[in-house]
Amino acid sequence: MRPSLRAVATLAVAAAATLVTGCGSGDDWSGPHPEPTSVGTLGSEFVDLASPPAPESTTTPRPGSWDGVRPPDDYRVVLLTAGHDRPTKALVKAVEKWADDEDVDMRTVAADDPTALVASASKALTMEPDLIISAGNDLVDPLAMVTPNHLSQQFLVVGAELAEPTHNVTSVDWTGASFRGEGLGASSAYDPASFTAARCAAAVRAGVAAVLNKLTGIVIWLDAV
Repeated sequence: MRPSLRAVATLAVAAAATLVTGCGSGDDWSGPHPEPTSVGTLGSEFVDLASPPAPESTTTPRPGSWDGVRPPDDYRVVLLTAGHDRPTKALVKAVEKWADDEDVDMRTVAADDPTALVASASKALTMEPDLIISAGNDLVDPLAMVTPNHLSQQFLVVGAELAEPTHNVTSVDWTGASFRGEGLGASSAYDPASFTAARCAAAVRAGVAAVLNKLTGIVIWLDAV
């Protein structure tokens, strides 16, 4: 039987997460670190910057309108992942390739124990990265518990979304994904085959571009990719 969120929270203190060192310079992240800024600019059809999307709203950017944006040097990212299903593996692969291509300083926290999901999120938070990228539907409900209490930390959820995100949670979704948690489960249109390499790569790049340009707390919809 799947443990309740209350049980998960109770076990969180004692649970352990797997930490994997990833791409980038490999420093200990303990020194001073400037606030990251976007390198490059968004295309005009990403969003209307004169009238940006409201919090919790959904926006559908033109495909490729995020291609001119990349992270700054020494961008620090934690990939928080849970699950070994095909969609999660595709998302993890896309994040890893993006980090490698952009020389991002990335670490991975893998929640191998289903009772340690909140603990895994807490582990990622203690590392104080510029961005936590979440991959895996099992993390949606734990993040709904954790993110409102850590509003200074930016989160990017790829291939799913929180039902009621705070301003520090940005999601990238599409018709074949759209898992929202909180008992809502997957939509009737959920399709693991929709997690193609191209769409997962676009989801990571579009989501990071939005966060770097302070377009957060929204859902980016990528059906056209």
